[in-house]
Amino acid sequence: MLTAIIDYESGNLHSAEKAFQRMARELDAGEVVVTSDADVVARADRLVLPGDGAFPACATELRGHKGIYDAMVEAVEHKARPFLGICVGMQLMATKGHEYSETDGLSWVAGDVVKIEPSDSALKVPHMGWNDLVLESDHPVFNGVKSGDHTYFVHSYHFRVTNPAQRLAYVDYGQEVTAVIGRDTMVGMQFHPEKSQDVGLRMIGNFLTWTP
Repeated sequence: MLTAIIDYESGNLHSAEKAFQRMARELDAGEVVVTSDADVVARADRLVLPGDGAFPACATELRGHKGIYDAMVEAVEHKARPFLGICVGMQLMATKGHEYSETDGLSWVAGDVVKIEPSDSALKVPHMGWNDLVLESDHPVFNGVKSGDHTYFVHSYHFRVTNPAQRLAYVDYGQEVTAVIGRDTMVGMQFHPEKSQDVGLRMIGNFLTWTP
């Protein structure tokens, strides 16, 4: 089995690569590669889309790498390959992003990426640091994970889903901030699982062994 972490020049992939490779070794879950090769993306058994920075810049970079973009869309939409979006990679799954300018997303999970607006003025934006998950749905990526487990966030915008059933977990940051989304063979995590210690590694392992 081959897992491709997509490199479209929108993030430092070193820590993600190491975490995914570690869990693949521990679980005998095949090979993990970081790639900017469309042919590798096309033949991968599962795909990971990271992303750091602003939504419009990441969307432009992804679509600018046309070979990678087309291969990813074909794999996810038509071949139903398991897909994980991380941070802005998750946000790109939305219908629209509203950071700086309105920008089209992939429209894989209906909703909008909007600024975090905590009700408590003492809570600063960006939302940065550890926060406790509140799980709302059963999902294989949550195997061995429970509400109250904490993960590491760095973001100023969050995913406001249209269909509440597609929000799988949230955190409380003066408002309910979407933490995990999903439908069909797709899942997205707003936090960085590769920086979330044992809980994050467990969720990475769950994704690598997930058979939708």
